[in-house]
Amino acid sequence: MGDDGPVTARSIGEALALRLGRSLAVSGTADEVLVSVERTEMRPVVDILQGLGGRHVMLVGLDLRGLEPTAGLAVEEILAIPDGPIVRIRVELPVEGPSYPSLTSLTPAAQWDEREVRDLLGITPAGHPDPRPLVLHETVPGLAHPLLKVRPAGPPPPAEAYHPLVAHGDGVYELPVGPIHAGVIEPGHFRFSAVGESVLHLDARLFYAHRGLERLVEGRTFDGALLIVERACGVCTVTHATAFSRAVERLTDTIVPARARMGRVMLAELERMYNHVGDMGNICAGVGFHFGTSQLGWLKERLLRLNEGLTGHRFLTGVAAPGGLRLEFDPTALAGLSRAVQAIDLDIRRVVRLLVRSESFMARLHGAGVVSGESARQLGAVGVAARASGLSADLRRDRPADGYAELDVPLVTAAAGDVAARFHVRAQEAAVSAALVRDLADRLPEGPIRAPLGHPPEIGASTVVGAEGPRGASWIWLMAGRDARVERLHLRSASFANWPVVVAAVPGNLVPDFPLINKSFELCYACTDR
Repeated sequence: MGDDGPVTARSIGEALALRLGRSLAVSGTADEVLVSVERTEMRPVVDILQGLGGRHVMLVGLDLRGLEPTAGLAVEEILAIPDGPIVRIRVELPVEGPSYPSLTSLTPAAQWDEREVRDLLGITPAGHPDPRPLVLHETVPGLAHPLLKVRPAGPPPPAEAYHPLVAHGDGVYELPVGPIHAGVIEPGHFRFSAVGESVLHLDARLFYAHRGLERLVEGRTFDGALLIVERACGVCTVTHATAFSRAVERLTDTIVPARARMGRVMLAELERMYNHVGDMGNICAGVGFHFGTSQLGWLKERLLRLNEGLTGHRFLTGVAAPGGLRLEFDPTALAGLSRAVQAIDLDIRRVVRLLVRSESFMARLHGAGVVSGESARQLGAVGVAARASGLSADLRRDRPADGYAELDVPLVTAAAGDVAARFHVRAQEAAVSAALVRDLADRLPEGPIRAPLGHPPEIGASTVVGAEGPRGASWIWLMAGRDARVERLHLRSASFANWPVVVAAVPGNLVPDFPLINKSFELCYACTDR
């Protein structure tokens, strides 16, 4: 399929019909394709598309009863075809006893998605290997399936007890850590099964900070929803705001002005740069190397001050918006941005050189928390976690949007898949980001920074759009409702994608290495929990 021309809705439909022996309902363009299938066809269709290189993006559950009286529930499995479209496989389900064959054995990266859909909408992934609750904790009794538009009659079912998965055997003990931690970090519970100091198994439980953001945005205007979406995480505000804005722009056929397109790129690279610098400092903290922690922490602070001078906010909140940008950059800060970033970049390189020349520091990083390329692919790793394991994956290159379509962004990868590899990828990507920011600061196009939305979206129109953030690809699934308001929104952050990878990276290491391994991924709890 692809040898005779571009991959389109028609060519995908023909390929599926040839393999399945019947035609499917297929619609869309070369960018995004929607395929409607029966429950029994879902796994075969996913299998076929994976054979074409399709990679899991997300699985989202839907309650469509707000659109028309006869509608029910549905799930969509979304895959990205290399050099092809995003393919959405939709299965409509009855309201009573909704279920579908679990995809986890076929697509391990979907394991958390399926558990989340079960918790929030009551849609059962039949045959899932881990049927435990993911989002809803037993400390919130009676909160059953909060994303359903119509509550089931009768009393809510009792909350399910959570049973950690632990190893058993002679000399095996359990070591619980969290959910409340000694540092100023968000809550997460980690239960180690270990022999001596060697970890046999790690069971991670998150969602202690679940805020119900996806329900909060339902019925809001796009601008009202943006305020919530960009605050899903304090350090990925540009990533999430940009992904949401691109989704709105696609539904409304909005053309973003050139200054805003390039401005978004500059903001995204500033966000990537300060995150990478801070994350390298946190890796130093994970081994108690305070020189690196303090030096890189100060460099992150300098970057945050640049952000504040440029936009008025240290973490770049309140700038990206549907149609472009909400505010103009401070002219004085913009004029000095290239020179300031160059000075910080030189200092970052100086500190990194000193760190990699420290044999005692690098000895702690090499061989710790190894994630093989195959494991990264199976578990759906994104961002630094994927590229440090040798995967070639970066939305800035693979699905360029905004000004990225006009830029050449070097892809940084490593092969070892350990903490050292993740450190090196961040260091090199920080240098790439500095070069991009300097280039754009010197030649940002003149003109307007925001365009009005092209037209009101059709009721029920939906799309899937991603943005490459500091931790990888974050995706927004957005459906428009009446009066140009949000009907359904699902945010699958890069941290949500990478937490199962962290769990897989720990066994075989020592218990004291967990903080180091964890900090080498440096994932957010907030945008995972939402």
